[in-house]
Amino acid sequence: MHEYGLVSIGSHTGFWLQSELEKFKNKKNILIEPVPYNLTELKENIKKYNNIIIEESAISDKDEKIPFYFIKRDSIGKLKKHWASGIGSFNKLHILNHRTKRFLVSESDIETIDIQCLSFISLVSKYSIKKIDRLMLDVEGAEYKILKSINLKSVIIKEIFFEKKHFDGHLKEGIKLEEIKNKFLNNNYLLEEVDDENMLAKLKNS
Repeated sequence: MHEYGLVSIGSHTGFWLQSELEKFKNKKNILIEPVPYNLTELKENIKKYNNIIIEESAISDKDEKIPFYFIKRDSIGKLKKHWASGIGSFNKLHILNHRTKRFLVSESDIETIDIQCLSFISLVSKYSIKKIDRLMLDVEGAEYKILKSINLKSVIIKEIFFEKKHFDGHLKEGIKLEEIKNKFLNNNYLLEEVDDENMLAKLKNS
């Protein structure tokens, strides 16, 4: 069994992970990303590190092959939002719900691929994970089912940083978020509201 520094689910291009990668440069790290063009940039952005595993899949609550939706590469420039490449989702409507007067996304801007998902349990098994210093999730609304599926007694996770703003639907927080917060509290974690969008769960005495 192995110990890992950073495990990032939804790693995008890795640009926003540079400080985290520096922090854990002396440990093994796993970066998970499903979008093909993001993977190309991710591999380029982490070339200076020799301690990173890139897992080219999506994480869910079960092992299955299902449709995954993301903004077409050719549409990113047209939509004029740099974050457009980072809103891939299992739910097409989640992407369309981002539509505003300044982000005129439509069905024609969305690409679909059938992707092989790994459950978190299978991820732990595949890489013989015993301990994680920092788990990060930015998976556009899939946080709930991933976090619900994690057995916090079978793997030690010191910190879990996750986006909370889409837990109960697009820009909605409610019962599902409360369920996960209670799960953490019942498993000896402290909770911190990092900002309006993100939350940190930190294992006590870790």
